[in-house]
Amino acid sequence: MWVALYATRIPAMIQMKISARHMAKPGVRDTLPSWARNVADNYNHLAEAPTVFYAVVIVLVLLKQEDALNTALAWTYVGLRVVHSLIQTTFNNVMWRFGVFSVSWLVLGGLIVRGLVGLYG
Repeated sequence: MWVALYATRIPAMIQMKISARHMAKPGVRDTLPSWARNVADNYNHLAEAPTVFYAVVIVLVLLKQEDALNTALAWTYVGLRVVHSLIQTTFNNVMWRFGVFSVSWLVLGGLIVRGLVGLYG
């Protein structure tokens, strides 16, 4: 997504004749075409929920709970986030995005519950 961010934002800025200095001003980013904004929004989203995932996986590893189900849940979460990114950066259907986002949080919730059961159960 980092490469895609620059691969879309820079051409959009050139097309709209916006300098890098002006991008820091409030509201200027909102004037970029949606195809450039969607990638930037997705890049920002990758700093939100996935950070919880990273913490959960680290805790599961430290608790030595690296079983097949946790591994499958973790890879399912990663796959769902990839699908979410593809939806947001291509056709950006909000209902599809929300559906994938919701399922990814259910999967993440499953990892959290399994970690808690392993810790306290």
